[in-house]
Amino acid sequence: MNTVKKRKSLKYWLSQALQMVLMVTVISVAMDWYRTKDIPKEQAPPLSVVMADGEYMDVIAKSHEEPVVVYFWATWCPACKFVSPSVSWLSDYYEVVTVSGASGPQERVDQFMQAKGYQFNNINDPKSSIMQEWSISVTPTIYVLKDGEVSSITTGVTTPIGILARIWMA
Repeated sequence: MNTVKKRKSLKYWLSQALQMVLMVTVISVAMDWYRTKDIPKEQAPPLSVVMADGEYMDVIAKSHEEPVVVYFWATWCPACKFVSPSVSWLSDYYEVVTVSGASGPQERVDQFMQAKGYQFNNINDPKSSIMQEWSISVTPTIYVLKDGEVSSITTGVTTPIGILARIWMA
């Protein structure tokens, strides 16, 4: 194959890859908008948690100091298996609070988190009452809060870069 054909071939595949990335991005944004259109986006509902070190944290108050990621997930959720490791990694660098819904008793959730190596602060919500208060209908759902208000909401599989972008834009 001569050099001209190689360049055309490379240019063709780069063009195809760019089109695919653009299409996936547009579809992802549209799906996020559709799945979150009924979730209130103004003032976030109250949420308090006792952190792993025993300290009490008011999530809304903390969001006035820095963006806070609130991650709703479940042990039985297939998509959460892809998102939870990213959230665990991000929890080393950013304020992250998670809520596990309908995942059973605390011991079961603790064992699951330990087996997976998750290091984030978690509130077990066995009856999904917190999830209902936050209008969560699908897991995983990630809220980014800033100054007590919802800055961003995303549902389904997302990447660490996607979560970071939402934190930085908060």
